[in-house]
Amino acid sequence: MKVPSLTSLRFFNSAAKTGSFVNAAEQLHVTHSAVSRQVRLLEDELGIPLFERRNRAVYLNEAGRYLYKTTSSIFEQLEETVSHLRSPLNSSVLVVSCEPTIAMKWLIPRLSYFYALYPEITLHLVAAGGAIDFNKEGVNLAFRRDDFLWHKNIYAMKICDERIAAVVKPNNIHHSNNQLTTLSRPQAWQDWYQYSGIHSTYLHTSQYEHFYLAIQAALAGLGTTIASFLMVQDELKDQQLIATHGFVKDNSSYYLLSPDEIIPNSKQDKFKNWIIAEAEKCAIETERSQG
Repeated sequence: MKVPSLTSLRFFNSAAKTGSFVNAAEQLHVTHSAVSRQVRLLEDELGIPLFERRNRAVYLNEAGRYLYKTTSSIFEQLEETVSHLRSPLNSSVLVVSCEPTIAMKWLIPRLSYFYALYPEITLHLVAAGGAIDFNKEGVNLAFRRDDFLWHKNIYAMKICDERIAAVVKPNNIHHSNNQLTTLSRPQAWQDWYQYSGIHSTYLHTSQYEHFYLAIQAALAGLGTTIASFLMVQDELKDQQLIATHGFVKDNSSYYLLSPDEIIPNSKQDKFKNWIIAEAEKCAIETERSQG
């Protein structure tokens, strides 16, 4: 029995995944008519329709859903295989995706310690947050807070609990009524009030897109912001900022995500062990700073 062409199956899979010939065309960088033609060729070859076409929209029928179960699995495995071939296990390069403020304020300042331990590894850092597609983004590991649901096939290793505090410039503590908020974690102040038991006394609110901007604003004396203990560790040590009421755990944690199970003594395993140790050091320093 002749198996349909890989091209027609690929076009069908994309149309089934996106639920649209137009979206599939954009994803595949071809025309809408090219997708429609390949799907029609596949239907003709199989001798059965795979989509219901209603009012210029397409919907998988029972046969289409049955075929999509197989094609989605096949193309996912194919993407994973190609990704591994492009990034061989013996490569010295380790690509790590990290939330922007954590990367800027905590991870980058400590990378010299990592290179001192593992000079054979070249770390490529990608600043990004939230959900990640390891195959598409070419990333080996992702450092994330568990404020979203990741795919069940992703391996997740807990690194540390999150600790948050209201931080402010020391000489600004008695005359700052400005609350600095961020779009990247809009619930941060509500979490702080909930877990610290502190009540709001702020008269004004200023909003910033990212935490590193809000932290910079606090350093400039523009108000008080909520920050993770990882984000302001160095500023607290140098007394550029102070945590007015100490740090509290907010019931979230940081995880290291991987598309595959981490092999002992691999470059991923070395980075995992190192980042766990660094996070533990910061947690101990945070506890000590609170007396």
